[in-house]
Amino acid sequence: MSKIDFLRSRIVTLKEAQRKIGIWRLKDETIVFTNGCFDILHKGHVTYLAKAADLGNRLVVGINSDASVRRQGKGEERPINPEEARQTLLAALTFVDLVVLFDGDTPEELIQLLIPDVLVKGADYDPNETDKNSKKYIVGSEFVHSHGGKVAVIELEAGFSTTGIVKKLKG
Repeated sequence: MSKIDFLRSRIVTLKEAQRKIGIWRLKDETIVFTNGCFDILHKGHVTYLAKAADLGNRLVVGINSDASVRRQGKGEERPINPEEARQTLLAALTFVDLVVLFDGDTPEELIQLLIPDVLVKGADYDPNETDKNSKKYIVGSEFVHSHGGKVAVIELEAGFSTTGIVKKLKG
């Protein structure tokens, strides 16, 4: 398999993700899931994803579609990079096993369909928050807990954010 075909094999549909995760489960591998826009891939993203990958055997990343990013109100110019480009960059990271696009406002449905063993978010979220209206609430946490899974948070790399990069570029 060529390198580009290998890269493309990591960008999958929901159905393909479910099939691959099913195979990994037969091998008793721990499935870690996280999600985000990953609009301008930076050191903070890479460090976060590497630490997430350390929490299990396989890392699955849910990535917001372009329409989903626009609905989040992050700014008229967002996303800066289209979903195909964002998927490709994530798939190129050696510790990312699968990249799955989702179009919802949250990854709730994707999490319910993939049933990860570990759900991961940045430390700006609170794994103990139960108020679904709180900005610190981790979407999918109740579902993951109800299936015997864990929810973890990872410290963010100070000084790195896509919003900060966009502000800096605008000068």
